[in-house]
Amino acid sequence: MMSISATGLQRSFGDHVVLDGIDLNVPKGTIFALLGANGAGKTTTVKILSTLIRADGGTVRVAGHDVATEPDAVRAAIGVTGQFSAVDNLLNGRENLALMADLHHLGRAAGRRRVTELLEQFDLVEAAGKPASTYSGGMRRRLDLAMTLVGSPEVIFLDEPTTGLDPRSRRAMWQIVRDLVAGGVTILLTTQYLEEADELADRIAVLDRGRIVAEGTADELKRRIPGGHVELRFADPAGLESAARAVGQASRDSEALTLRVPHDGSLRALKALLNRIDEDVVAVDSLSVHTPDLDDVFLALTGNPDNDKVASR
Repeated sequence: MMSISATGLQRSFGDHVVLDGIDLNVPKGTIFALLGANGAGKTTTVKILSTLIRADGGTVRVAGHDVATEPDAVRAAIGVTGQFSAVDNLLNGRENLALMADLHHLGRAAGRRRVTELLEQFDLVEAAGKPASTYSGGMRRRLDLAMTLVGSPEVIFLDEPTTGLDPRSRRAMWQIVRDLVAGGVTILLTTQYLEEADELADRIAVLDRGRIVAEGTADELKRRIPGGHVELRFADPAGLESAARAVGQASRDSEALTLRVPHDGSLRALKALLNRIDEDVVAVDSLSVHTPDLDDVFLALTGNPDNDKVASR
């Protein structure tokens, strides 16, 4: 089942095309990451999916409801944590959550229970009575996400949720996100932190100049970019020489007794390489597989007029 489904999504501001017919499909209970540089259209996509603005074209369904014709039903099923905190600095943590409970019409007793649950879940019990203006960046972000969860949404949009956080706070937020998905929530995440997408996302789409230029798992995207290789190390020059003859195309380092063989990172290609070496009875001292990282993917696929050629590989 798809929690989010968009086909031919279009949006322009004046003569500037922000989204040029993108398609998105996000299965229920997964994390989908949308990567792109500033101005690529990530926030506009989130605003359309969460009913904040209308698309110029295309169809969108979120949590089984049409965004254009059933916006109230969509809003009842989603939560949004934007780039900028929605926390009220004049209120303390408990009051911020209580305000959201009132907005969701939970009732006094149910609202108090939900607030207590979220304070405990997000490790904010000790800070609950302190003004939000005194919270650290990580605490504010946790409170912001807790406020999003007051209504127990099925789908959550996280628009660059860890921007400005220190590494420890960022990793704490990642664990919270993992726990939410383990509980059945669907998350669409926009981020500029490539490590974040690599750590969290089940699938990733790369958005460039209003178009999806590549989509897949992190490993699938990495395999599309040239530069992957297998490094073989040998115990003696004889083994290096024999392997070089067996594998053909390779870069040799005679001093380090290594061969660097171009490789796409797939298991099938690795087995074929090892079979060629095994046929020549060459003993390999050590082996390591190196693939491009998401930084390489991002740089290859964005800001380049020829990125469609790379994406189609």
